[in-house]
Amino acid sequence: MNKGRFILAGLLAGLILNIGEAVLHGLIYADAAAAAMKNLGHDITDSGMDTAQLIGITFIQGLLGMLLYRSVMPRWKAGTWTAIRVGLSMWVLSAVYSGVYLSAGFAGLFPANITWGPVAWEFFLYPLAIFAGALIYKEH
Repeated sequence: MNKGRFILAGLLAGLILNIGEAVLHGLIYADAAAAAMKNLGHDITDSGMDTAQLIGITFIQGLLGMLLYRSVMPRWKAGTWTAIRVGLSMWVLSAVYSGVYLSAGFAGLFPANITWGPVAWEFFLYPLAIFAGALIYKEH
């Protein structure tokens, strides 16, 4: 394994995921999320640590996505379709799981658009991020 390329690819995938999440939650759903939290009696105040944790775990997702990509390469071959399949696998493990967890575990707490909108957004985001990482990953 080319460790340098692997880390670079994982960080690129994580960066794309972080940018996508920032656009989603900082622009598209910012007002809706603030309104939902206000309805629950919570004030959204960011200590900075919250954002740092989210950014960190998202970079870890990029690295894990590239680890999964590297792991399936011998069977599925390197390339676009492998990256897309890995991205969709990451989407199920992260976004779909979160959507189901929020809608079933906290039924009625959040509006459906806040629960399921990100799942739809990330359907495109995860494959894009893993594809971008796969473009720069080389085995040797």
